[in-house]
Parts: sequence; C-alpha cells; structure tokens
Amino acid sequence: MLDSIRNIFSIPELRKRVIFTLLLLAVYRAGGVIPNPGLSASALAEFWQSQKGSLLGFIDLFSGRNMSRMTIFALGIMPYISASIILQLLTVVWPYLERLSKEGELGRKKITQYTRYGTIVICLIQAVGIAIFLEALRTPAGASVVINPGWGFKLLTILTLTTGTVFVMWLGEQISERGIGNGISLIIFAGIVVDFPATLGRMIQGLKTGTMDPLKMIFLGALMTAVVAFIVFVERGQRRITVSYAKRVVGRKVYGGQSTHLPLRVNTGGVIPIIFAASVISIPATVASLIKAPWAQSIAEQFGMGMPLYNLLYIASIIFFTYFYISIIFNPVDVADNLRKYGGFIPGIRPGKTTSDYIDDVLSRITLAGAIYLAAVAILPEFLFTGFKVLGLPWIGPWLEANLPKFITQGLGIDVMMFGGTSILIVVGVAMDTMQQIEAQLVMRHYDGFMRRSRIRGRRG
Repeated sequence: MLDSIRNIFSIPELRKRVIFTLLLLAVYRAGGVIPNPGLSASALAEFWQSQKGSLLGFIDLFSGRNMSRMTIFALGIMPYISASIILQLLTVVWPYLERLSKEGELGRKKITQYTRYGTIVICLIQAVGIAIFLEALRTPAGASVVINPGWGFKLLTILTLTTGTVFVMWLGEQISERGIGNGISLIIFAGIVVDFPATLGRMIQGLKTGTMDPLKMIFLGALMTAVVAFIVFVERGQRRITVSYAKRVVGRKVYGGQSTHLPLRVNTGGVIPIIFAASVISIPATVASLIKAPWAQSIAEQFGMGMPLYNLLYIASIIFFTYFYISIIFNPVDVADNLRKYGGFIPGIRPGKTTSDYIDDVLSRITLAGAIYLAAVAILPEFLFTGFKVLGLPWIGPWLEANLPKFITQGLGIDVMMFGGTSILIVVGVAMDTMQQIEAQLVMRHYDGFMRRSRIRGRRG
C-alpha cells in the first residue's frame, strides 16, 4: 500500500491530478464554515437538534452538514443531483433528449448544459422556500432564527444559496475533468467523512467519562467492519453473461470468433434508490410534524424512525425505486440490438427479442438481490440509533417488547448519520471508484496498483 501511494506521487500527471482534487475539496470545506448572513447560530442549532431522522436531516447529510449550519453551501450538491435525475427520467419520455443521448460527446455536453440550467432553477425555488421558511421558523423555546427579517434577508439568502450551489457544481465538474475520481461523488464523500473524527472523538471521550459502554464500542467496531466488508463484496458482485461473436471475413482479415462477457452489477442503481425512498417516505412525517392537530401528530409518530409502518414502507419503497431506476438507466432491448448489430450473440439464445427477454430476466433476479441488500443497509441506522419499535405491532408487539433484548428494541444510541448504512455505502462506493481510477493510471504506466493479485472493479459496467 505504501509503495502504491509512493508511486502515485512519482507520476507527474497523476500527482497533479491528486493534488488538484485535494485542493478543490479543501476549498469546498473552507466554504462550509462561512455562515449565511442574518441568522442566529444558537437558535439554528437548537432547531436542527430536533430534526434528526427527518427529511431535513437526510438532506443535511448530503450537504456535508452545511444546511444545519446554514452556510453559503447550505443547499450543497443536491440540486445538481436532482436535476441530473430529472434529465435521466425525461430522456426516456422526451424524444428530443433521447436523440441527444445517442449523439455521443456533443449530445452529452448539451444534456450537461441543460442539467446546469435545471440546477439553477431548482436552487432558486429551494432558496426562496428556505428564506421564507427561516423567517417563519421558531425554535422549541420560541426564539426566532432570523435576526432581521424582510425582503433584504430574502434576496440576500436567495443570492447566497444559489451562488454557493453553482460554485459547488463548478468544483465538482473541475474535479471530474482535471482531477481524479467523480467530482460530485467526492464532494458528497468529503461532506460525510469530515465529521467522522469528531464523532470518534466524542465516543472516545465517552469511554473516558464512563458514558459509553466499552462492550458497545467493541460491538460497534466489529459491526462496522462487517458492514464495510459486506458492502465491498456486494458492490463488486456481478453476473457475467457469456457473449460470443461470429467470425466474419473482411478482405484477407478474419474478425470476431472470440467470447467475452456482459457484466450485470448486483447493485446497478447505486445509492440513488435509497435517496428516492428516503425522500418520499420522509415527506409525510415532515408535513405532519408541522401540523399541530392531534391526528397529524399521531401520523408523524407512526412515520418516526424505528416504527413498524415506517420500516415497512421504507423497505417497499427501496425495492420499488431500485427496479424503477434500473429500468430507466438500463434498456435490455438496446443491449440486444447492439449485440446483433456487431455480430454478437448469447450461446443458446436467439438474437433479438429472445435475447432482450433473457437479459431482462437475469437482470430482474439480480436486481431483487440488490434491492434487498440496499434495504438491509438502509435499515441499519434504525438498529444503531433507535432500535425497532416492535410495541407498535398488532397482537405480538407486547410479547416481542418483553422478550427481545433491549439493544434491539431501544437501539445503541449511536449517531445515525455518522454510522448509518447510507453513509457507509456512499463512502465505500466512492472510495472504490476513486481507487479504481488511480489503479488504472498506475497499471497503464506499468506500476503496481493497490491490489497486486486482483484488480479493483468499479460499481458500474
């Protein structure tokens, strides 16, 4: 490992890319400490303390905690991700975008430009909503978050938040183009891992003061190691479909005749289905919590973390959005047509519709495994933070509450965002993708990579 790191800095081009990436990530983190003008920091911290586990808390994770501190990067990179997802969905239903997606580099640049415009529109809408929301916001103690409300504060907030997100988007694109790794993913990665040392420090301090149980600490370390190993194993998992190419003679040369593989990833959709599911399932609880009526508070309670209804709908939403998103980004008919166009075929399967049906059948089976894996990873925070509220189950709830261990029904009290399955999935996935790119650069220049016996495979084929 040390030799591989030394090799990175011995290659001038790779060294420049790595240093450039680190410098831009440092700029992003520096902007994360510049607060938005006109806000009371103490009142804001008091409000966000009550928002753990809500939709706002989930969005705050992807903004690198900038939203809870309401910095100039408060919106983070989420508007850009939302615009990208919207463009992907529109590509399926809008013939114009579908044609652009098939025009190669020129079409990709045009879609990227539309994504930027969409990001600005989403930023403006969200910034207006946040400015109005902040002016009306009161802490549980009744203190106002905005010091001097009015149109001046609204316009300044809209300008600051929109400009901040556009700048973050530019940083991500520069990292992707001139640095190493995917810039957008690395920005999310940096926003998550930056709080790891502080969280570990609080846990170590808890050990010293006696508020943290040493056995709980050991169990957490073993659990996180197992989860990381499991995520790496599944993220590298793929189903390889053998593809053969018929021989064809062009002049005096013979082309084809070899076999290759069509790799289908177990987790083709990445973390996107979890983002969709968490956003949708958190909306009822967030809206109901803003209504003071008793029935609304009862609904909000049922959609709280660890409640049976919340877990059931969350798992069902993840499975649904996994299939939905993969149906958007992967088209078996196009794959079958491309195979036929270049003389490829799957042994024992007729070309054309039979091939597309076969690929779709295989993809559906491995997608189910991938969806269950994502659901298991996403539910992990419930176990760590609040446990499973089995008392809400009809008939058997009281019996389970009385007989199950307390760490299952009450959780471990660990920070849900820092050690949550979604956070670890993003961190591990981005780290694997970045290491894969560095590995390719090293191997291309005849250096040993990070893995001497086997190569790192990316998450997507």
